[in-house]
Amino acid sequence: MEAKILSIEGSKVRRSAVKDMPKNERPREKLLTKGTRAMSDYELLAILLRTGIKGENVLDLSKRIIGEFRSLEYLFEASMQDLMKIKGIGMAKAAELTSCITLAKRYSKERVNNENLRLSRQSITDPEIAAKFIRDHIEDFSKEHFFVLNLDVRNRIIDADLISKGTLTASLVHPRETFESAIRKHSASIIVSHNHPSGDVSPSEEDIRISRRLKDSGKILGIELLDHIILTKDKFCSLKDKGLI
Repeated sequence: MEAKILSIEGSKVRRSAVKDMPKNERPREKLLTKGTRAMSDYELLAILLRTGIKGENVLDLSKRIIGEFRSLEYLFEASMQDLMKIKGIGMAKAAELTSCITLAKRYSKERVNNENLRLSRQSITDPEIAAKFIRDHIEDFSKEHFFVLNLDVRNRIIDADLISKGTLTASLVHPRETFESAIRKHSASIIVSHNHPSGDVSPSEEDIRISRRLKDSGKILGIELLDHIILTKDKFCSLKDKGLI
């Protein structure tokens, strides 16, 4: 790394190269000797950036970038054009960061797909399993999503269908749409689920009314509604466990 570090000795400003840092504190060497767990986010980012800019070493540049995006989550959602708006990130650095971020996202999605495949081969005996499966299908928790989880005769997952996106109401969640794919896919039973953007998993009166309406419809169609699960990023509520359906 050829970036410079600014240090002050009395009234004199002296520039020293990153290579003049203690060897065990240089990002690459630290990665080699101590591993990623010992490194901060900005140190890992510094390795990707490689160099700083005039008057700002690569470590300080990395700190500033993370600071401007406020979190890794926002940084990972940035486009290449967004990155290039940051002082010190040109087209080359933006392209490298975008490539690394995209690979990380694809790896994460592959892991989720593999985990969902594993879950689909086992019987759903616990609402937590169903909640995890549905949660992995929601990309934007700021919007309400209503899913139907189709199950076979052994309560194994056939698939999950997104029925509606928006505020959950009886008009949006009609039995016709809810059971349409279940009938088409010869489901023996279903679990319905939706997320609460507010972060509160407590069921509303409307949630309970919809659940009971779907439960009655399922009896007529011969496709049992096993549960209605309300979830957030890290919590869930089973209406069946609460005795509400």
